[in-house]
Amino acid sequence: MKTSIQTLSFLLITQLTFSQYNPEKPDLCQGKFFTEEDAKTLHDDFAKRYSDKVSWQKHAQEIKQGILDGAELSNYEFKKPTNIVIHSKKDLNGYSVENVSFQSIEGIYVTGNLYRPAELKGKTAGILCPHGHGTDPRFAAYTQQRCATLARMGAVVFAYDMIGMGDSKQSIHKIEKALKLQIINGKAALEFLLGLPNIDKNRIGMTGESGGGTQTFILSAIDDRIKVSVPVVMVSGYFFGGCVCESGMPIHKRPTHQTTNVEIAATFAPKPMLLVSDGGDWTVNTPNMEYPYIKNVYSFFGAADKVENVHLANEKHDYGPSKRQAAYPFLAKYLKLDLQKVTVDGKVDESANKVLSQTELQVFDEQHPRPANAVMGDAEVMALLEKK
Repeated sequence: MKTSIQTLSFLLITQLTFSQYNPEKPDLCQGKFFTEEDAKTLHDDFAKRYSDKVSWQKHAQEIKQGILDGAELSNYEFKKPTNIVIHSKKDLNGYSVENVSFQSIEGIYVTGNLYRPAELKGKTAGILCPHGHGTDPRFAAYTQQRCATLARMGAVVFAYDMIGMGDSKQSIHKIEKALKLQIINGKAALEFLLGLPNIDKNRIGMTGESGGGTQTFILSAIDDRIKVSVPVVMVSGYFFGGCVCESGMPIHKRPTHQTTNVEIAATFAPKPMLLVSDGGDWTVNTPNMEYPYIKNVYSFFGAADKVENVHLANEKHDYGPSKRQAAYPFLAKYLKLDLQKVTVDGKVDESANKVLSQTELQVFDEQHPRPANAVMGDAEVMALLEKK
């Protein structure tokens, strides 16, 4: 009897010890789904299946389709954002900040801040900046520092809320289909960015940390218009994300294949990607496991030099100053930004940035209320997603 490679892989997978196996939802890979040792064994097995670009590209397409199928988006018609409102421009030192909202689905609004260079001539790069989990991280100083610095370097930057955070309070964050909605919102955010004047469609980047790192490598996998990807403190061989917005729908375990976030990130090959990792979370093994695996995939394209890893062994889980210092030169190099504009004594200087208050950055206020057609409530938002 002939046994397929996929079947052999499934047989291997069933022999592994799943530290977060959920018998009620056997099609999901959630949290620390594998032990670190089992993840190494699994990826060693995966690596034996692909020896060239053709065999990898076939599997990469399977992974991308699996994301769309698992997130119930294979037949979804992604549309351009509507009801776009941009207001409250603040002119600062070398850049400006505006407050933004637009519809991704009728009744669902994406909210965020648009950072632009003070002087913008000709075409320039655009960068999406999703954030991770926390208390309204779009307003946090570390998010503002990243976006402001990139804008001072010459990019147009859009930082947008996770659902249930910031101004995106139409439902709680952990609704069952959060992953589906955040992919829809991410697609709409990309369309919004591409629709702005002066944007060079061949210079589009994306970078986020933690849950924003998950958003980065998922959207980068399924949308070829993203040209440079910098997922921060998230790409792991054994950890699949601890929130429903990352692993609450069956995008990793499909009827045809098993995959991991490492392989999802690798589908970005051969375009430039930087993995930023640290010693205090699930990216602790990146230099020895995840990065070599992905670099091997890039070698199939003759592009091993296009993927890099900056590992900060003594740091923990964040998008702090040293992680931003790692990301800036990479984004500058591949998006053709002016690093010298923000460099003092050989190091990127963020002191020219102004950290604004939540009131200054919030999208909905007395003068700019949430639109009347906004769908409000967990059940109502879920019902809308069920129809789509």
